[in-house]
This record gives sequence, structure tokens and C-alpha cells, in this order.
Amino acid sequence: MKFDTKRDIIRLLGVLAGATLLALNLKTFVSAGGLFPGGATGLTVLLQRVALRYFNLALPYSVLNIIINIIPVYIGFRYVGKKFTILSLIMILFTGFVTDRVNLQPITSDMLLISIFGGILNACAITLCLRMDATSGGTDFIAIYLSQKKGVDTWNLIFYFNAALLAVAGYLFGWEKALYSIIFQYVSTQTVSALYRNYQKLTLFVITDYPNEIAAGIHEVCHHGASIMHAMGAFERKDHYMVYSVISSADIKKVKMKINEIDPESFVNTIRSQDITGHFYMRPKD
Repeated sequence: MKFDTKRDIIRLLGVLAGATLLALNLKTFVSAGGLFPGGATGLTVLLQRVALRYFNLALPYSVLNIIINIIPVYIGFRYVGKKFTILSLIMILFTGFVTDRVNLQPITSDMLLISIFGGILNACAITLCLRMDATSGGTDFIAIYLSQKKGVDTWNLIFYFNAALLAVAGYLFGWEKALYSIIFQYVSTQTVSALYRNYQKLTLFVITDYPNEIAAGIHEVCHHGASIMHAMGAFERKDHYMVYSVISSADIKKVKMKINEIDPESFVNTIRSQDITGHFYMRPKD
């Protein structure tokens, strides 16, 4: 586990800020609307409300959340990345600390506003955490492990988990809360998708006369391979080559700079990849 003091301090401060935002959201929008976020956070909130309503027990958020995250944190530390997991654990602990100690008045009682702006604030907290190369815990650890180590598409697994959570919450606390929670989760997911694109994949089509050099440049920048195909210009009827590659959107700027450095006359077309199968290199967590 290598240390970069300046970068690690910035990451730590970012994680603490994200944890604070997440906790404030739980104590304002989520609490005021009786909503249920997704993942481990949603499961923690659900168990808290079940204990209070059916057993008259006020369980602290931090204790429940830590118990739920024990196995995911172990998976992260053992298989994903030690520094990544330590920062994520700090996120979990600090979120619980702030949530249990802060009491705030609801900003609004309008359920639609609560669902929309609660989802936006939740997404801002998660995005800030992701930008610091950490996670809020729970299903994120399992999803990263399954996708990186096992090559499993985890979207459906997370979707089924959240659907089951909302079904239980709707049955126990009313379907209106569950339906507004769907709006909350949808807004949160779409906002994260707009703010954080590192997990999105892009397809590159590069028309060039230096295919081998560009393929090597792509691999040098982001460790992704490429395919080289013959192409003919329809207007000039000249032979060229097309380099095809799929890369992470986080690498697109560096890759384009490298391509321009190698061949300023190249033509580059970039499209978003909706679904891919097969081996795709993902930079390991530290």
C-alpha cells in the first residue's frame, strides 16, 4: 500500500465532506419523507424503523450500519484494495457518527420536493466519495468485487436487492413511501450518472495512417487493447486504417491527446458503449 501524502489528505477530506453530506441528507430529506435509500444505507434505515415501530427500540444508525458492512468491508480489504477500503470505512464510520449526533428540522414537507432534492443531495455525496476513489460501502464493495474479479454484471443484482428492500418497506410502512423512494433513487442514480462518468465506457473509431503507433499509444495511456482494420476513403479512394478500441470515459482526454500527438491528421469518432461483454480492463483499486 503506497502513500502519497498530499493526494491522500485530499482524498480523506473529500470522503469526510461526502460523509457529512450523506448524513445531513439522512437527517433532513430522508427522515422527513420517511424514504428508503438503496443499498446498505437503505437497509440500515429500514431496520431502524422496524425496530422502533414493532419493538419500540431506538437503534443507533452507526451500529446497525457497521454490522451490515462487516462482510462487505472484509471483501473490499481482502480482494478490492486496502487504501480504497480504509477510506470507504472512514466514510461509513463518519456518516454514522454525524447521523447519530445531528438533529435538524425538515426543510419542506412536500414529498415530491423531498424525493427530488433528497436524491440530488444523495447523489452529490456519493459522487464526491467516488471522485476520492472510495465508496459509501455495502453493495458497492460486492459490486466492485464481482465485476473486477469475477466478470459478473452486477447491475441486475443491485436492482433486485433494492427492489426487494422497497417491497418490504412498502408492505410494512405503506406503498406511498416506497413509491416516493423510487423517485428518490431514480433521481439519485441519474444525477450520479451525470456527475460521475468514470464507469462509463466509450468506443473509439480512429481513421489514421499510423495504426500501430496509435494502438500502442492507447495501450500506453490506459492499458486497453485495440483492433486494426483496413478502410478506404469514399471520396479520394485512398487506403487508410481504422483503429477500434473501447476505453473508460475517464481516459478519453488523455487518449485523444495521445492520438493527436501521434497523428494530427487522424479522424476520431467517439460513441458511448451501452453494453459490452468479454474482458475489459479496469484499473485496480489501491
